[in-house]
Amino acid sequence: MEITVLAVPDCPTGGVLRQRLDEVLDGRAGVRVEWRVVRDEGEAVRLGMVGSPTLLVNGTDPFAGGGETASVSCRLYGPEHEAVNGVPSVARLRALVDEVFAVELVAEVAGRGGRGRLAPEEGGLRAVQQAVLRAFAAHGRAPADRELDAAAEPFGVPARQVLAELDAADFLSLDGEGRLRAAYPFSPVPTDHHVRIQDGPRVWAMCAVDALGIAPMLGRDTEIRSLDPVNGREVTVYFRRGQVAWTPESAVVLASSGSCSGPAVDVCCSALNFFTDRTSAASWAENHPDMHAVPLSLRQAESLAREIFGPLLAK
Repeated sequence: MEITVLAVPDCPTGGVLRQRLDEVLDGRAGVRVEWRVVRDEGEAVRLGMVGSPTLLVNGTDPFAGGGETASVSCRLYGPEHEAVNGVPSVARLRALVDEVFAVELVAEVAGRGGRGRLAPEEGGLRAVQQAVLRAFAAHGRAPADRELDAAAEPFGVPARQVLAELDAADFLSLDGEGRLRAAYPFSPVPTDHHVRIQDGPRVWAMCAVDALGIAPMLGRDTEIRSLDPVNGREVTVYFRRGQVAWTPESAVVLASSGSCSGPAVDVCCSALNFFTDRTSAASWAENHPDMHAVPLSLRQAESLAREIFGPLLAK
Protein backbone atom coordinates (compact mmCIF):
# COMPACT_ATOMS: atom_id res chain seq x y z
CA MET A 1 0.00 0.00 0.00
CA GLU A 2 1.25 3.47 -0.90
CA ILE A 3 -0.01 6.51 0.99
CA THR A 4 0.81 9.98 -0.30
CA VAL A 5 0.05 13.10 1.71
CA LEU A 6 -0.11 16.36 -0.21
CA ALA A 7 0.17 19.48 1.94
CA VAL A 8 1.14 23.11 1.72
CA PRO A 9 4.23 24.29 3.62
CA ASP A 10 3.61 24.51 7.36
CA CYS A 11 0.09 23.09 7.01
CA PRO A 12 -1.52 23.58 10.45
CA THR A 13 -3.25 20.17 10.39
CA GLY A 14 -0.41 18.23 8.74
CA GLY A 15 1.13 17.35 12.08
CA VAL A 16 -2.15 16.00 13.39
CA LEU A 17 -2.54 13.80 10.32
CA ARG A 18 1.02 12.53 10.72
CA GLN A 19 0.33 11.55 14.35
CA ARG A 20 -2.88 9.76 13.43
CA LEU A 21 -1.27 7.89 10.55
CA ASP A 22 1.59 6.81 12.84
CA GLU A 23 -0.99 5.45 15.29
CA VAL A 24 -2.98 3.60 12.63
CA LEU A 25 0.04 2.18 10.81
CA ASP A 26 1.96 1.13 13.93
CA GLY A 27 2.97 -2.52 13.50
CA ARG A 28 1.72 -2.77 9.90
CA ALA A 29 4.19 -3.92 7.29
CA GLY A 30 4.01 -3.24 3.58
CA VAL A 31 2.97 0.43 3.76
CA ARG A 32 5.00 3.23 2.23
CA VAL A 33 4.12 6.81 3.24
CA GLU A 34 5.33 9.80 1.23
CA TRP A 35 4.83 13.44 2.20
CA ARG A 36 4.89 15.96 -0.66
CA VAL A 37 4.89 19.72 -0.30
CA VAL A 38 2.60 21.57 -2.73
CA ARG A 39 3.45 25.24 -3.20
CA ASP A 40 0.96 26.55 -5.79
CA GLU A 41 -2.34 25.90 -7.57
CA GLY A 42 -0.63 24.51 -10.66
CA GLU A 43 1.11 21.83 -8.63
CA ALA A 44 -2.16 21.11 -6.80
CA VAL A 45 -3.88 20.48 -10.13
CA ARG A 46 -1.06 18.23 -11.35
CA LEU A 47 -0.93 16.12 -8.16
CA GLY A 48 -4.66 16.02 -7.40
CA MET A 49 -4.67 18.04 -4.19
CA VAL A 50 -8.14 19.37 -3.32
CA GLY A 51 -7.15 21.08 -0.10
CA SER A 52 -4.37 20.67 2.44
CA PRO A 53 -3.77 18.01 3.54
CA THR A 54 -5.00 15.60 0.83
CA LEU A 55 -4.40 11.91 1.48
CA LEU A 56 -4.04 9.55 -1.49
CA VAL A 57 -4.07 5.76 -1.18
CA ASN A 58 -2.48 3.97 -4.11
CA GLY A 59 -2.91 7.18 -6.10
CA THR A 60 -6.62 7.65 -5.34
CA ASP A 61 -8.35 10.07 -2.99
CA PRO A 62 -10.64 7.83 -0.87
CA PHE A 63 -12.33 10.83 0.73
CA ALA A 64 -13.33 12.56 -2.51
CA GLY A 65 -17.05 13.16 -2.66
CA GLY A 66 -17.23 14.49 -6.20
CA GLY A 67 -17.13 18.07 -7.39
CA GLU A 68 -13.95 19.04 -5.55
CA THR A 69 -11.48 21.30 -7.35
CA ALA A 70 -7.76 21.71 -6.93
CA SER A 71 -6.92 23.97 -4.02
CA VAL A 72 -4.12 24.96 -1.68
CA SER A 73 -6.60 26.05 1.02
CA CYS A 74 -7.23 24.03 4.17
CA ARG A 75 -9.30 20.90 3.54
CA LEU A 76 -12.27 19.83 5.66
CA TYR A 77 -13.13 16.15 6.06
CA GLY A 78 -16.60 14.87 6.89
CA PRO A 79 -19.23 14.08 7.62
CA GLU A 80 -18.87 10.33 7.95
CA HIS A 81 -20.65 9.74 11.26
CA GLU A 82 -18.36 12.40 12.77
CA ALA A 83 -17.90 16.15 12.97
CA VAL A 84 -16.29 18.07 10.14
CA ASN A 85 -12.58 18.32 10.82
CA GLY A 86 -9.31 19.29 9.20
CA VAL A 87 -8.11 15.66 9.09
CA PRO A 88 -9.86 12.27 9.09
CA SER A 89 -10.35 10.70 12.50
CA VAL A 90 -8.28 7.75 13.67
CA ALA A 91 -11.37 5.56 13.30
CA ARG A 92 -11.89 6.57 9.66
CA LEU A 93 -8.21 6.13 8.84
CA ARG A 94 -8.11 2.71 10.49
CA ALA A 95 -11.25 1.57 8.64
CA LEU A 96 -9.75 2.79 5.36
CA VAL A 97 -6.43 1.04 5.90
CA ASP A 98 -8.16 -2.19 6.98
CA GLU A 99 -10.32 -2.10 3.85
CA VAL A 100 -7.42 -1.50 1.48
CA PHE A 101 -5.37 -4.23 3.16
CA ALA A 102 -8.28 -6.66 2.76
CA VAL A 103 -8.66 -5.88 -0.94
CA GLU A 104 -4.93 -6.26 -1.51
CA LEU A 105 -4.86 -9.50 0.46
CA VAL A 106 -7.66 -11.05 -1.59
CA ALA A 107 -6.17 -9.76 -4.83
CA GLU A 108 -2.82 -11.21 -3.78
CA VAL A 109 -4.24 -14.70 -3.35
CA ALA A 110 -7.13 -14.76 -5.83
CA GLY A 111 -5.06 -12.85 -8.38
CA ARG A 112 -1.92 -14.96 -7.97
CA GLY A 113 0.17 -12.32 -6.24
CA GLY A 114 -0.59 -9.63 -8.79
CA ARG A 115 0.43 -11.85 -11.70
CA GLY A 116 -3.15 -12.31 -12.85
CA ARG A 117 -5.16 -15.42 -13.64
CA LEU A 118 -4.67 -15.46 -17.41
CA ALA A 119 -2.19 -18.22 -18.21
CA PRO A 120 0.63 -17.50 -20.69
CA GLU A 121 0.30 -18.74 -24.26
CA GLU A 122 3.49 -20.79 -24.16
CA GLY A 123 3.17 -24.56 -24.07
CA GLY A 124 -0.58 -24.52 -24.60
CA LEU A 125 -1.27 -23.21 -21.09
CA ARG A 126 -3.73 -20.53 -22.14
CA ALA A 127 -5.41 -22.72 -24.75
CA VAL A 128 -6.12 -25.47 -22.23
CA GLN A 129 -7.13 -23.03 -19.48
CA GLN A 130 -9.62 -21.36 -21.81
CA ALA A 131 -10.94 -24.72 -23.02
CA VAL A 132 -11.72 -25.55 -19.39
CA LEU A 133 -13.47 -22.22 -18.81
CA ARG A 134 -15.50 -22.41 -22.03
CA ALA A 135 -16.70 -25.92 -21.18
CA PHE A 136 -18.07 -24.73 -17.85
CA ALA A 137 -19.61 -21.64 -19.47
CA ALA A 138 -21.30 -23.67 -22.20
CA HIS A 139 -22.20 -26.92 -20.42
CA GLY A 140 -21.73 -26.35 -16.68
CA ARG A 141 -19.15 -29.11 -16.44
CA ALA A 142 -15.47 -29.87 -16.87
CA PRO A 143 -14.36 -30.60 -20.43
CA ALA A 144 -13.94 -34.15 -21.68
CA ASP A 145 -10.42 -35.46 -22.20
CA ARG A 146 -10.83 -35.21 -25.99
CA GLU A 147 -11.64 -31.50 -25.69
CA LEU A 148 -8.48 -30.89 -23.69
CA ASP A 149 -6.40 -33.00 -26.07
CA ALA A 150 -7.70 -30.93 -29.01
CA ALA A 151 -6.72 -27.70 -27.25
CA ALA A 152 -3.20 -28.96 -26.45
CA GLU A 153 -2.52 -30.74 -29.75
CA PRO A 154 -1.22 -27.68 -31.70
CA PHE A 155 1.46 -27.22 -29.05
CA GLY A 156 2.71 -30.80 -29.17
CA VAL A 157 2.25 -31.28 -25.43
CA PRO A 158 -0.05 -33.84 -23.75
CA ALA A 159 -3.09 -32.19 -22.17
CA ARG A 160 -2.38 -33.91 -18.86
CA GLN A 161 1.06 -32.32 -18.74
CA VAL A 162 -0.44 -28.88 -19.45
CA LEU A 163 -3.03 -29.39 -16.70
CA ALA A 164 -0.28 -30.28 -14.25
CA GLU A 165 1.59 -27.08 -15.12
CA LEU A 166 -1.60 -25.02 -14.73
CA ASP A 167 -2.17 -26.65 -11.36
CA ALA A 168 1.39 -25.92 -10.20
CA ALA A 169 0.90 -22.22 -11.00
CA ASP A 170 -2.63 -22.13 -9.48
CA PHE A 171 -4.39 -21.21 -12.72
CA LEU A 172 -6.63 -24.11 -11.75
CA SER A 173 -6.39 -26.84 -9.14
CA LEU A 174 -6.32 -30.63 -9.40
CA ASP A 175 -6.90 -33.26 -6.75
CA GLY A 176 -4.52 -36.14 -6.05
CA GLU A 177 -5.99 -38.15 -8.92
CA GLY A 178 -5.65 -35.39 -11.46
CA ARG A 179 -9.30 -34.35 -11.46
CA LEU A 180 -10.36 -30.71 -11.42
CA ARG A 181 -11.25 -29.35 -8.00
CA ALA A 182 -11.13 -25.67 -8.99
CA ALA A 183 -11.42 -23.96 -12.37
CA TYR A 184 -11.41 -20.37 -11.13
CA PRO A 185 -14.00 -18.89 -11.16
CA PHE A 186 -15.95 -22.16 -11.62
CA SER A 187 -16.29 -25.01 -9.15
CA PRO A 188 -16.71 -28.57 -10.44
CA VAL A 189 -18.61 -29.49 -7.26
CA PRO A 190 -21.54 -27.79 -5.48
CA THR A 191 -20.78 -24.70 -3.39
CA ASP A 192 -22.91 -22.06 -1.68
CA HIS A 193 -22.60 -19.78 -4.71
CA HIS A 194 -25.04 -20.64 -7.53
CA VAL A 195 -24.75 -18.72 -10.80
CA ARG A 196 -27.24 -18.82 -13.68
CA ILE A 197 -25.66 -17.71 -16.97
CA GLN A 198 -27.88 -16.01 -19.53
CA ASP A 199 -28.70 -18.49 -22.32
CA GLY A 200 -26.44 -20.95 -20.56
CA PRO A 201 -26.20 -23.41 -17.72
CA ARG A 202 -26.37 -23.09 -13.96
CA VAL A 203 -22.89 -23.32 -12.45
CA TRP A 204 -21.20 -23.10 -9.08
CA ALA A 205 -18.54 -20.53 -8.25
CA MET A 206 -15.57 -21.07 -5.96
CA CYS A 207 -16.36 -18.03 -3.79
CA ALA A 208 -18.26 -14.73 -3.76
CA VAL A 209 -15.59 -12.85 -5.71
CA ASP A 210 -15.42 -15.64 -8.30
CA ALA A 211 -19.22 -15.54 -8.66
CA LEU A 212 -19.06 -11.79 -9.30
CA GLY A 213 -16.34 -12.36 -11.92
CA ILE A 214 -18.34 -14.66 -14.22
CA ALA A 215 -20.44 -11.93 -15.87
CA PRO A 216 -17.49 -9.68 -16.81
CA MET A 217 -15.47 -12.70 -17.93
CA LEU A 218 -18.19 -13.94 -20.29
CA GLY A 219 -19.73 -10.60 -21.22
CA ARG A 220 -23.16 -12.08 -20.42
CA ASP A 221 -25.84 -11.43 -17.84
CA THR A 222 -25.81 -13.62 -14.75
CA GLU A 223 -27.89 -14.19 -11.65
CA ILE A 224 -26.04 -15.12 -8.45
CA ARG A 225 -27.77 -16.71 -5.46
CA SER A 226 -25.85 -17.37 -2.27
CA LEU A 227 -26.68 -18.01 1.36
CA ASP A 228 -25.35 -15.92 4.21
CA PRO A 229 -23.32 -18.47 6.26
CA VAL A 230 -24.44 -16.85 9.55
CA ASN A 231 -28.19 -16.29 9.24
CA GLY A 232 -28.97 -18.52 6.25
CA ARG A 233 -30.74 -15.72 4.36
CA GLU A 234 -30.30 -15.45 0.60
CA VAL A 235 -28.24 -12.81 -1.16
CA THR A 236 -29.02 -12.28 -4.84
CA VAL A 237 -26.93 -10.36 -7.35
CA TYR A 238 -28.17 -9.59 -10.86
CA PHE A 239 -25.91 -8.53 -13.74
CA ARG A 240 -28.18 -7.12 -16.45
CA ARG A 241 -27.05 -5.09 -19.44
CA GLY A 242 -24.04 -3.75 -17.65
CA GLN A 243 -25.93 -2.86 -14.48
CA VAL A 244 -25.60 -4.68 -11.15
CA ALA A 245 -28.36 -4.97 -8.53
CA TRP A 246 -28.01 -6.52 -5.08
CA THR A 247 -30.75 -7.92 -2.85
CA PRO A 248 -30.71 -6.97 -0.05
CA GLU A 249 -29.02 -3.65 -0.77
CA SER A 250 -27.26 -3.95 2.60
CA ALA A 251 -25.34 -7.04 1.42
CA VAL A 252 -21.56 -7.12 1.57
CA VAL A 253 -18.72 -9.43 0.64
CA LEU A 254 -16.41 -10.24 3.52
CA ALA A 255 -12.83 -10.17 2.29
CA SER A 256 -10.89 -12.60 4.41
CA SER A 257 -7.94 -14.90 4.10
CA GLY A 258 -5.71 -16.98 6.29
CA SER A 259 -2.04 -16.27 6.71
CA CYS A 260 -0.86 -19.48 5.12
CA SER A 261 0.40 -19.76 1.56
CA GLY A 262 -0.89 -22.10 -1.09
CA PRO A 263 -3.49 -22.30 -3.85
CA ALA A 264 -6.51 -20.02 -3.56
CA VAL A 265 -8.85 -22.98 -3.18
CA ASP A 266 -7.13 -23.83 0.10
CA VAL A 267 -6.26 -20.34 1.37
CA CYS A 268 -9.26 -18.11 0.78
CA CYS A 269 -12.10 -19.59 -1.30
CA SER A 270 -14.11 -20.89 1.65
CA ALA A 271 -13.71 -17.55 3.46
CA LEU A 272 -14.97 -15.22 0.71
CA ASN A 273 -18.72 -15.11 1.20
CA PHE A 274 -21.78 -12.94 0.75
CA PHE A 275 -23.48 -11.59 3.87
CA THR A 276 -26.84 -9.86 4.12
CA ASP A 277 -25.33 -6.95 6.08
CA ARG A 278 -22.26 -5.78 7.98
CA THR A 279 -23.65 -7.06 11.28
CA SER A 280 -23.78 -10.61 9.97
CA ALA A 281 -20.30 -10.26 8.44
CA ALA A 282 -18.94 -8.98 11.77
CA SER A 283 -20.45 -11.96 13.55
CA TRP A 284 -18.66 -14.35 11.19
CA ALA A 285 -15.38 -12.47 11.64
CA GLU A 286 -15.67 -12.62 15.45
CA ASN A 287 -16.02 -16.40 15.24
CA HIS A 288 -12.95 -16.71 13.00
CA PRO A 289 -10.22 -14.77 14.83
CA ASP A 290 -7.54 -16.55 12.78
CA MET A 291 -8.78 -14.82 9.62
CA HIS A 292 -8.09 -11.20 8.67
CA ALA A 293 -11.56 -10.12 7.58
CA VAL A 294 -12.97 -6.79 6.38
CA PRO A 295 -16.29 -6.20 4.57
CA LEU A 296 -16.04 -4.81 1.05
CA SER A 297 -18.50 -2.39 -0.46
CA LEU A 298 -20.46 -3.65 -3.46
CA ARG A 299 -18.44 -1.41 -5.77
CA GLN A 300 -15.14 -2.72 -4.42
CA ALA A 301 -16.18 -6.37 -4.67
CA GLU A 302 -17.42 -5.94 -8.24
CA SER A 303 -14.29 -4.03 -9.26
CA LEU A 304 -12.01 -6.65 -7.73
CA ALA A 305 -13.85 -9.48 -9.50
CA ARG A 306 -13.75 -7.66 -12.82
CA GLU A 307 -10.04 -7.00 -12.49
CA ILE A 308 -9.23 -10.64 -11.73
CA PHE A 309 -11.55 -12.48 -14.12
CA GLY A 310 -12.46 -9.99 -16.84
CA PRO A 311 -9.37 -10.72 -19.01
CA LEU A 312 -9.50 -14.54 -18.91
CA LEU A 313 -11.39 -15.07 -22.19
CA ALA A 314 -10.62 -11.72 -23.81
CA LYS A 315 -7.43 -12.88 -25.53
